[in-house]
Amino acid sequence: MSHLEIDLEQLKNDLIQMWNLVANQMEKARLAMINGDKDLASEVRANEKLVDAFELKIDMDCENIIMLQNPVAIDLRFLLSVLKINYNLERIGDYANAIAKSTEHSEKPWPTDIIDEIKIPEMFFIAQNMIQVSLASFEKGDRKLVKGLFGMDDKLDKINNSINPIVCKLIKEKQDDIPMLLDAFSIIRKLERAGDHITNIAEELIFYYDAVVVKHSKLNKKKI
Repeated sequence: MSHLEIDLEQLKNDLIQMWNLVANQMEKARLAMINGDKDLASEVRANEKLVDAFELKIDMDCENIIMLQNPVAIDLRFLLSVLKINYNLERIGDYANAIAKSTEHSEKPWPTDIIDEIKIPEMFFIAQNMIQVSLASFEKGDRKLVKGLFGMDDKLDKINNSINPIVCKLIKEKQDDIPMLLDAFSIIRKLERAGDHITNIAEELIFYYDAVVVKHSKLNKKKI
């Protein structure tokens, strides 16, 4: 293997570690919220520094390879995609951290009936599935897996758009829980945004695989 090939393989391994770390952060944030586990929430908060450190390392490694080894064609596409995927993963990590912070500062456990009614577990399931599918596509170089991510994001958007009247109803009915409901509303928005960032990752994977830019495209991404 050439020096460039070795560096690119190491970079891929580092990004996979970052991906898994962010996936674990999201899972721990989910469990902390559902179980009212403040210790687990604190663990997520502590690990945020590790996510940030990974992002900086991967960015620096990409920049060094581009500057020192002058990659071209698919190697350059890979590096440009990694830079943007890395950024989007860090943002998802930020959302996991913010969700954990809400749990850490909550005065009482989240009522299961409220969490279920506003569909937070369902949104977690979809967002976490998107993370795993996008990671599998990257690890295996499987372009076909990317297609399903756009449909999953549509499901998150539909849930997000349907939640406003439900939250308003609950605020009227459970005025003692208004601070918690407002936090829950914020968590819903963060999970929807996490889906958007995974969609961005899907676009970067398509760019890497096929040299096709689909961002801001009028094309129906479900057919890509």
